[in-house]
Amino acid sequence: MKSEELTTQGSLAGQPLTPDQIEKLAKCQEVIHYQFRDQALLRAALTHASGASHRLASNERLEFLGDSILGMTVCEWLFEEFPEYTEGDLTKIKSAVVSRRTCGRVARKLGLDQCLIVGRGVTRNRSFPRSLVSDVFESIIAAIYLDSGIEVVRAILKQWLKEEVANAVANQGAGNYKSSLQQLAQRDIGHTPIYQLLKDCGPDHRKIFLVCAVINDQQFPGAWGTNKKEAEQKAASNALAWLRKEPIPFPDDQRPTDD
Repeated sequence: MKSEELTTQGSLAGQPLTPDQIEKLAKCQEVIHYQFRDQALLRAALTHASGASHRLASNERLEFLGDSILGMTVCEWLFEEFPEYTEGDLTKIKSAVVSRRTCGRVARKLGLDQCLIVGRGVTRNRSFPRSLVSDVFESIIAAIYLDSGIEVVRAILKQWLKEEVANAVANQGAGNYKSSLQQLAQRDIGHTPIYQLLKDCGPDHRKIFLVCAVINDQQFPGAWGTNKKEAEQKAASNALAWLRKEPIPFPDDQRPTDD
């Protein structure tokens, strides 16, 4: 649907902007590095219910749409980027990336909290609630979608959420490196990984272990761990990175202290 067809935008178009609102719209476009063709969409996206003349002039409808666009875009991104991950793995990562905590954090990092159009009662607070800031993040996503389409939204979200996705993969998927490598190896190479102990050192009560993954006689970069299980997980992560042509996360010169 074209933005000019939205009834909400038609009502907004007839309301004059205050100097403060003009400044906030300009600041928002500067911090997100996107220029709206339809400024009424941006105004609606930034307007909290407390600062709107009526509920339909607030960002609530856009937030509703943006929540679905965000979820769909992140799901598609993870589905394509991590073909070896199970549905359960992808669900955990997606939940972390699209959470209110993450959306609020990214919105504040971008500076969207400084662009909100709110009523006088809300401005008395030193900082806005997390839910309010995460809502404006989703409403901005919807506004960009209506203004330019899904391809632009995909590109922008990959910039905004790149670090969050990487952190979620590291935190949510840390225990799944071995299973992820096994799925990838069986699917693409036709062999199951094995793990080879290359070295252990240190006193019996504080040994450290250097382990590498081996697939069909191909040995991948080894990784140190304070126990064999940890070393195998890190070795699997190294093998995944090697196969994806990414930097090795646990090079073997990053050796835990054994003194």
